[in-house]
Order: sequence, then C-alpha cells, then structure tokens
Amino acid sequence: MGDVLIGACSWTDRQLVSSGWYPRGRRDAEGRLRYYASRLPVVEVDAGYYALPSRRNSELWVERTPDGFRFDVKAFSLLTGHPTRPQALPADLRGAAGTGPLRPGRAGEGLLDEVWGRFADAVEPLRKAGRFGAVLFQFPPWFAPGGPAEAALEACVRRAGDWPLAVEFRHPDWWAPHQADATHALLSALGASAVGTDMVQDLSASLPPIAPVTRPALAVVRFHGRSRAWGRGSKEDRFRYDYSAAELAAWVPRLRRAAARADELHVLFNNCCADAAVRAAEQMRRLLAAPAGSEARPGLTGPSWAGGFSCP
Repeated sequence: MGDVLIGACSWTDRQLVSSGWYPRGRRDAEGRLRYYASRLPVVEVDAGYYALPSRRNSELWVERTPDGFRFDVKAFSLLTGHPTRPQALPADLRGAAGTGPLRPGRAGEGLLDEVWGRFADAVEPLRKAGRFGAVLFQFPPWFAPGGPAEAALEACVRRAGDWPLAVEFRHPDWWAPHQADATHALLSALGASAVGTDMVQDLSASLPPIAPVTRPALAVVRFHGRSRAWGRGSKEDRFRYDYSAAELAAWVPRLRRAAARADELHVLFNNCCADAAVRAAEQMRRLLAAPAGSEARPGLTGPSWAGGFSCP
C-alpha cells in the first residue's frame, strides 16, 4: 500500500480559525501552519483559486513545515475556465484584462502565458523542497465531456509541463457509467491524476463516490460534505457538513483499494463547519490505520481529540 496522507482543504478557513482548534499562542500565521503540520501531513491551498499564489508565501510555507509534508495547490480560476474578475489579477496585469469577467478564450494568449508563468514561479519553492503534492485543476460544472473539453485538458497538460496535475470534474457525465471508462483512459493517457469525490448523492449534479487511480504516482479524493445546498448559496452553505463515523468508515475499503494502486493517496476534507474538516481527517487517519475490517467495531470511531462540536 502506498502512503496515505489525510488533511483538510485549508488551514486558514475562517470557520476553522474561529473554532478554537488552534491553541493559544499558535493563532498567528506562522503558528497556525506549524500547528496544523504537527497534526496532519497534507493540506490544500484553496486560496490559489481566488488569486495567484506568491513565491514568498511558498518559501515561508517550506520553512514552517517538516520534510514529507505536502501542499496541493488549487489552480487559479482563469486556468480552469471559470469567470475571473480582472481585480483578481496582479495589479500590473489588469490593464491587459479589459473589463468584465475573463475566460481563457477572452484573455488572450499573452495574458494566459503570463498567468501560467507566474503561477509556476510561485509554487517552485514547494517543488524544490519536496513539499509539492499536485496542482488541482477543478473544472466548472459546464465543462462537459467532448472534443472542446479534451482539447482544453490537453492544453493544460502541455502548459503544465512536468507539474503533477490532479483533475476534478464537476459535470456528472464524466463519471457516468457510459463515460467513465473513456474518462479514465483520457486522464491516464494525459498523465493526470483523477480526483474522486464524496458529496450528496441525490442531486442532478451529483458525482458518484469513486476513487479512480489514473496515475500510479498519486491518487486524490476530496470530501465535500453532503449538504443539500450543493451548487447554490454561500460557500458555507454548500460545504457545511459534519461527517458521521459510519459515513467515514464506509469509505475505508474504497480508499484502501486506491492506496494499493498508487504510490501516494491524498484524502482532503472540504466540509466547512468549525473544525469539522480536521476532525474528520483525524478520524479517517485512525480508521485507515486500524486492521482491515475493524473500522466497524465499537470504540474505534470516537473523536480524535476533545473539544469538537457538531455543525448547527
């Protein structure tokens, strides 16, 4: 079995910071990351979606985390086809962006080249230090299977060069029974890691609870919670959820199978509710560390530390 690294999709989420999970004296920027890294071995940098990351921050993150820690960095919105406000760009690039939301087709190759280059430069300290897990390309709900989408994926892979890429689809057809084999083959041929997801299952936009392995070096699964507000409302509405022990235990065999086929498996919790994500991560670590079949036994699924509380 490969290494299984379990963590949360942010260490700076305001819900987590205000939950009391960080102890006194560890609530400044440096203290939070050092404390988080003492408890969990991987984290997702979700802020990369909203603004280009900075090289200086990457250098500080390397200083504040131990060898073996991993950062998965979410790709900037413009790189995945999401509408991007010009104000989200660095100040010196806004003049080239024009007005109104940007998309890759409207941005111009020169601007896209500059954004890709700056993103790569910003994460280079993580790569150099061995802290880099993958760049997460999370495509929008309208990114459906077909020729244009495949061309866009191929363009991403060409631009990314030797970056490790993880690809998460939001359009349900990618992993529908009639398309799943083709999706698996496409990502395998591109050398990209498919991202499995856990989410509410009875909506038209629901993706199945699978953990595909399309690149042996790395598999990724993201737990989004099971809020019925998926696809609407605020971020807190969409991702507010507290996993039960039984819900986590049901995923254990699936994750073990994925880990058996990958050198490294990242399991990331994106359920925003106080410290629900980090509590779920700790509990899942303990479930996976237990002997096979023991996850259903009483006494193995209690809280991993005192002071947790449920979502309202």
